Amino acid sequence: QVQLVESGGGLVQSGGSLRLSCAASGTLSRANVMGWYRQAPGKQRELVATISRGGTINYGDSVKGRFTISRDNVRNRLYLQMNSLKPEDTAVYYCNAGSATLYSPGGYWGQGTQVTVSS
Repeated sequence: QVQLVESGGGLVQSGGSLRLSCAASGTLSRANVMGWYRQAPGKQRELVATISRGGTINYGDSVKGRFTISRDNVRNRLYLQMNSLKPEDTAVYYCNAGSATLYSPGGYWGQGTQVTVSS
């Protein structure tokens, strides 16, 4: 069983920064991809960024150059540094694990953390 717990969401003004964290517990495959996905009201869940255990990264087009994903394999932690935030980044952000690919989610999800960017 894998559990994912996100933290770090909140309210920030446009142009500001936030850092999300995800703590993973349980057994994860050594080939495991972790990532961040988000869902805004009335929209489908979309890929924000994913990272392999070896450090290969994929970003969604809308966040390239503004967001940075990283992970600590020893502590089983995943991070998302979000800079130059825009109102359109407002969404619930979910930590994900269990995928074998950088381009689609795995079967494990956190409960989500709300990020709200005011204009």
